Amino acid sequence: MLSCKDVTRLLSESMDHSLPFGKRIGVRVHLLMCKFCARYERQLLLIRETVRRLAAMEDTPGEPPGETLSEKAKERIRNSLTSP
Repeated sequence: MLSCKDVTRLLSESMDHSLPFGKRIGVRVHLLMCKFCARYERQLLLIRETVRRLAAMEDTPGEPPGETLSEKAKERIRNSLTSP
């Protein structure tokens, strides 16, 4: 049986390329029994999806999503950075 250390390494590898059939089965069996490694896999997938979405947002033209500062707020920040 694979150790948690082996499984976390293999999960990371599986994000880049497909694992051999035997290793995939070993990882799946381990994930069925180990809630910590299963949580680690979910976290990896969440990080991967978040990075993909951020990259997609950067590729779209226009104003970045989210809140932006008013011109007045920007000016106050500029002034506070330049004043002693």
